[in-house]
Amino acid sequence: MDMATFRELHRGNAPLLLPNAWDAGSALAFAAAGYPAVGTTSFGIAASAGLPDGGRTGKAATAALAAQLCRLAVHITVDSEDGYSDDPAEVADFVAELAALGVAGVNLEDITDGHLVAPAAFAAKIAAVKRRSQDMFVNARVDNFWFGEQAAVDVVLRRARAYADAGADGIFVPGGADPEDIRGLTAGIWLPVNLLAHPSLSVSELWELGVRRVSSGSLPYRASVDAAVNVANALRDGKQPLAATSYREMQARLEAHVAGNTP
Repeated sequence: MDMATFRELHRGNAPLLLPNAWDAGSALAFAAAGYPAVGTTSFGIAASAGLPDGGRTGKAATAALAAQLCRLAVHITVDSEDGYSDDPAEVADFVAELAALGVAGVNLEDITDGHLVAPAAFAAKIAAVKRRSQDMFVNARVDNFWFGEQAAVDVVLRRARAYADAGADGIFVPGGADPEDIRGLTAGIWLPVNLLAHPSLSVSELWELGVRRVSSGSLPYRASVDAAVNVANALRDGKQPLAATSYREMQARLEAHVAGNTP
């Protein structure tokens, strides 16, 4: 798949709406629904393995899922936490492995063990990745708002600009919610700005504020868990559960995927 096409998805007439998968089945469903790009969610992958998010526990599972998803005829971008290492060369090695699989993009975050790292240290990771994998779309995540550390637009902008100078292709600011803050961020960053889907702002409203990519994050995984409980509760309470995609249809998708015939 042409990498430029993935980049162009950030320059359309609406934000790139990116659903985040946690396993092959969820990714197959997103692809079947017509999404041109699918991301992964570190939370969903970790939770599926009975682990909390973060802590660099999901590296092997993330790489294994990426290998499965790259067989789909959609662009794949991988949530890679902080690159699973403090060493820029090791982060670059991991991203190069993903690039060899056919991964189009990665998210890298500037937080380790729940705290922001020095901007220069994170910029060094980005620079190392881009030296090794020039075509990889690096979405640099700035976590000030998400973790409530130095949560001010001017601080986020300084970090974002440092990451852009290091070679980042996009800037991800989870936790941004105030429209004026969002407008200040998009006005001050020349790269495509990515936000998480927000309950009080529609995708079209985010577009008007200058956002060019909207990620679902772990929301689909969490909603699926709630839906599973609701189905069980309905059965327990003698109610008719909601309709679901048939077993045969899902089985057919998986059989086609295994056979290498996934559209």
